[in-house]
Amino acid sequence: MEEQIKYPYPPKTERWMKMFYGSLNEKDKRHYAAIEAHKLGHGGITYISELLNCARSTIHDALEEFKKK
Repeated sequence: MEEQIKYPYPPKTERWMKMFYGSLNEKDKRHYAAIEAHKLGHGGITYISELLNCARSTIHDALEEFKKK
């Protein structure tokens, strides 16, 4: 069984990600969260949704948007 990712980024990087995320509009927030989660693979959606305080369903929706393009 593959171990779930908990904290793949150092605390400083997490702070920068949160600051950047906070500066974005809603569409860009959704897309940024999806890209970060996708990069991490298994466990990425959970980690990013907790880090950025966004719904997992928001990330899933954005990933579906990307699949349609």
